[in-house]
Amino acid sequence: MDGGAGVDGGAGVDADVDAWDDEELLARRFDADRGHLRAVAYRMLGSLSEAEDAVQETWLKLSRADVSGVRNLSGWLTTVTGRVCLDMLRSRGSRRESPLEYYVPDPVVRVGDTADSAGAGDPERAAELGDSVGLALLVVLEALSPAERLAFVLHDMFAVSFDEIAEVVDRSPAATRQLASRARRRVRDASPGPAPDQRRRREIADAFLAAANGGDFDGLLAVLDPDVVLRADGGRLMAGASKLVRGAETVVAQALAYSRFRKAVLRVVANGEPAVLSVVDGRPTALMVFTVAGDRIVQLHILADPERIATLDLTEEELSRAEY
Repeated sequence: MDGGAGVDGGAGVDADVDAWDDEELLARRFDADRGHLRAVAYRMLGSLSEAEDAVQETWLKLSRADVSGVRNLSGWLTTVTGRVCLDMLRSRGSRRESPLEYYVPDPVVRVGDTADSAGAGDPERAAELGDSVGLALLVVLEALSPAERLAFVLHDMFAVSFDEIAEVVDRSPAATRQLASRARRRVRDASPGPAPDQRRRREIADAFLAAANGGDFDGLLAVLDPDVVLRADGGRLMAGASKLVRGAETVVAQALAYSRFRKAVLRVVANGEPAVLSVVDGRPTALMVFTVAGDRIVQLHILADPERIATLDLTEEELSRAEY
């Protein structure tokens, strides 16, 4: 699974390294890789705003670096982005406002029910959405050490060689391989299992909503895994809404209590998974994302953080489609 992504990598080697002396050409070349670098940073950080910051920092490093001898600029940019993200993760721990058990990573949200409808007007954004990683996996990645996360993301998701990653984490290639192996085990152990196709996942999510709105206790139990986990993140402004709930009957009680507050909802897709967005007075207020395995909901992620909900990339016209 090792891939030549570094300075001397064979795959995707740029033909004319002398061209990197042309600043305008270098800027265009960076823009061509921006979507890929954003995808790397998002998987490393689980935050859209921090991912943008990391990509911008990568550009600043590129603009100050001598890359005249770099044979594979995409690989060089990938590892630089990884290093930037590693530094950000290491400095983040003491600044985290939401306890990790409640934390819901930033979702990538779009309106629609199928992947084919993603971001049709913006090819770069569409690529990022189409490759988006599920929130359940991002939650697991949050629990890894920064070095484990880097090794797993760069190697397992982007085929960067262990030799190149070792230089970033300042470990031997063998030790770096062990970092990725430990991360891989934790990801595998936390995997929710095989999911049905997207249409079936939406049907199960809709069945949950219909049962909740109808006060149907048995209907809710029928679509929930007995060990379902609900994670709600209210952020800094609504810390009281943050909670971690386990077990089908407890989640049903939460769902029935929530359903008493009638509000408009918009069917959306978040990180490739069915989701619903609560809309009040034309503004988004909370997002619920369904993770389905087999024919049951195994995880529910609720983002109710007003600060992050307000930054969702949805238009007024899209929000106006919310229905009661």
